[in-house]
Amino acid sequence: MNDSNNNDGLLGSLKRLTNTFIAIVHTRLELLSTDLEEGRERLISLLAMTFVALFCLCFGMVLLAILVVVLFWDTHRLLVLSLLTGLFIVTGGVIGALAIRALKSMPRMFEASLAELVKDHQETNKD
Repeated sequence: MNDSNNNDGLLGSLKRLTNTFIAIVHTRLELLSTDLEEGRERLISLLAMTFVALFCLCFGMVLLAILVVVLFWDTHRLLVLSLLTGLFIVTGGVIGALAIRALKSMPRMFEASLAELVKDHQETNKD
């Protein structure tokens, strides 16, 4: 009879351990899913705003360049074209460098999930 209680206790402990493990995995997968969804939404929003801004800025710059060239058509059209070309190239280079810096400083993907897994690992090692 004592063996039966030990088996039930061992089997019960194993079931509780399995249930705890499944709950931990489930929680981590939910957190991972949330991280993915937030990252995807941020990326889509950022891309949409970037494309609209680039389109408007490019169209506006082209119209401004045409206006300035037309204003100076009779006197300094080559100088104005050269200055506007240089301005566009320099501006594009600076904005490109800023965009690359912003991409490099973005938070790591799954940062919250990884932090929770590290915390779980530390808790496991304490016991």
